Amino acid sequence: MRSHLASPEPETTSTPSRGRRLLAALGFLAALAGCATPLDARKDTAYQQNAAVANHPVVRPTRSVSSFSESLTCMDRMLREAQLPTTLITSKQFIDFSGKVPVATKDMIATALSQMSRLSNAFRFVDFEVDIARQDTVQNLTTILLNNNQMQLQRPALYVSGAIAFVDQTVISNTNDAGLSGPRVDLGYSRSRTATIIGLEVHLGDFRTRTLIPGLDSANEVTTGSGGQGVDVGGRIGTYGVKLNVGRDYVIGTGAALRTLVDLAMIEIVGKWARVPYWQCLTLDQAHPHFQRVMQDWYIESGASGQFQLVKASLVAQGYVPRESEGMSAAHPLMRRALGRFQADHGLAVNGAIDFPTYEAALNNFVALDDTGAFTRIGWTSSGPQHVATADGTSAPAIGLTAAAPWLIDLQIENPQPAGERPAFTEGEQIFLSATVTKASHLYCYYADAAGGVMRLLPNALQPHSLVSANQAIRIPDWMAPSPGFILDAGRPGTEGVICIATEQDVAPMLPAELQASALTPLKNVAGTQGVLERFAAAAGPNGHVSQVIQWTVQPRRPPPPAPMAAPGAGAGAGTGAGASATVAGAAAAQQRPPQPDRR
Repeated sequence: MRSHLASPEPETTSTPSRGRRLLAALGFLAALAGCATPLDARKDTAYQQNAAVANHPVVRPTRSVSSFSESLTCMDRMLREAQLPTTLITSKQFIDFSGKVPVATKDMIATALSQMSRLSNAFRFVDFEVDIARQDTVQNLTTILLNNNQMQLQRPALYVSGAIAFVDQTVISNTNDAGLSGPRVDLGYSRSRTATIIGLEVHLGDFRTRTLIPGLDSANEVTTGSGGQGVDVGGRIGTYGVKLNVGRDYVIGTGAALRTLVDLAMIEIVGKWARVPYWQCLTLDQAHPHFQRVMQDWYIESGASGQFQLVKASLVAQGYVPRESEGMSAAHPLMRRALGRFQADHGLAVNGAIDFPTYEAALNNFVALDDTGAFTRIGWTSSGPQHVATADGTSAPAIGLTAAAPWLIDLQIENPQPAGERPAFTEGEQIFLSATVTKASHLYCYYADAAGGVMRLLPNALQPHSLVSANQAIRIPDWMAPSPGFILDAGRPGTEGVICIATEQDVAPMLPAELQASALTPLKNVAGTQGVLERFAAAAGPNGHVSQVIQWTVQPRRPPPPAPMAAPGAGAGAGTGAGASATVAGAAAAQQRPPQPDRR
């Protein structure tokens, strides 16, 4: 037998393999052809219907605050107590030479001044500038009206000047990396930290001379930073590779940092200019840079139930919710209304819900620094208010026992006067008042002359709404407005006064007919401020209103000096007119702005 090894034949491609390749090529060409054909948008109708809802934010807006927001409110009260006259002020644009802080510094300055003027009326910001590069409607209309003598600009007394002085990026930087590698597993860890310093220079200047006032300046800097850490894990399982990366980072934004610098600078230069102890407002516990972060930790720790119990106790203590509201839930209409009113009174974004800004505003007066420099809660824990024994043997929330802020009207004369004195006015002298309520209320003000005649000042044709916000001064008349609506002049010699009444509800429809007369017209059958108060008490109830009366004395006008002897043959002079009562000009006649109180 003879055997042999057969030589291998050349490998040839089988027909099935060739067919699969052909089908793959055809499929690829079909896919390219499909991409060239426009999609039918109608097939995505159901999907696109979700876009309108998906486009809405899922987080409620909050008011922009800084570490010195409570300090601005403190300054407002301090300026009110100092009885400073209203001052016109403006600001230059703040230049950022580094180009690293794209923020609206001038608008932040206007906001800070506004927050320091809610009660005090200390400042009025003049918003006018000529920017050729950015022409807008207000600027164009202002230019047209000024050129046609149809508008008058009031000259500021002061102006704010300054700039973002420097931005030193990555002043310090730290990076840590570590790794471990093996046949089947790779591990890695990294951490990085950086710090950047931003400097702000602010000056106060005299607008009349365009000179900076020595000593009225502020130069502060703040540190922002960023950091991150991450873990990398990689390995192989059989023939497959697996990789996992986990990391977290934070960045302290420049916008919030610069707002903090602006608020601090404005408190400093305004306090120096007004010569008030502004440092008392800067040393509040709420100005501590860690205050809000600690409060947020407690907010998260409290949970929904604890947050509601704490905020409700605070609202009860401040009179927003009646004490007989134990069974009231957070969704109850009265509770939501009380929350909205509290938020409006404290300058928060109004939503009627318990969020962190509301939680902080309700409890920030019940937090203090202990001897070790740590924050401690006064009368409450994360789960709710602490209960203490009362005089009658029962227990009550410690927060609820705190004296509620009284519902008051602060009515003041704004004419410059010596400290602690109220000299008499002279017949015909203009009188300027301001009224502030501690809670959002409906406000009505009436003037009573020396003879007992009464007329309503507010509301009127130009100020038709009676509802006013809490802690915001209402000028009577509005001497900063081009058409104030009326002018309040001292009338005949004697005692005059103004009464302002605040009510929780709009009681105008419930007032008797004699008080339904038009504003700035004499009321019939109403005698003096007491007559007005009695009618309001009958309409609003004994607990539904508060009032305040302010009075002043009017002395006779000084006689004019004797006229020189008339020349022979001269005509007889006109007779002198009788003295008039307090002049309150109607809205149509008050086209000329009255003189304003003296400014610094």
